[in-house]
Amino acid sequence: MKKALKWIGIVIGALAVVLFIAFKFMQANTKKASPEATVNYKKDDTEVSVFYCRPSKREREIFGELVPYGKVWRTGANEATTFTTNKDLTIAGKTLPAGKYTLWTIPQEDKWTVIFNNKMYDWGVSFGGEASREESADVLQVDVPVTISSIPVEKFEISFDENQPALVLEWDITKVVVPFK
Repeated sequence: MKKALKWIGIVIGALAVVLFIAFKFMQANTKKASPEATVNYKKDDTEVSVFYCRPSKREREIFGELVPYGKVWRTGANEATTFTTNKDLTIAGKTLPAGKYTLWTIPQEDKWTVIFNNKMYDWGVSFGGEASREESADVLQVDVPVTISSIPVEKFEISFDENQPALVLEWDITKVVVPFK
């Protein structure tokens, strides 16, 4: 009996190691396809930073297909995108308190709902592919219009327009600008 338990323990241990290695391998390959990026905004004593992963278009139809209209999107790939601010911001007349948030969006053809959520999520989607955002943790939601560009953006890009200031999300021919103060 002791010998059987010993072998069961060895098999379970070996299986755990193999699964861990396979997970790390998949994670590394996923990050190659959608590399990590951090963008920063700094003006006076305000500092804002966004950490996200950049999926590629790769000849796919993005919005309305890969990223369905009307459904919550983790706004990037891999881990949930994070948005950090050291000062309270005003976005569309609403206050976003200083802190760290996950950034979610609900794309539509003519507008996007941009959501700041105060819960941190490891991956951003469930095994079934659904966004893992918990609506009860939403701190702020704003609707912003979509601009269509004539020049497609291959890799999803988040940037800051320092002239407005604004958070800018671009992928394929879609551009969304979220002004803040």
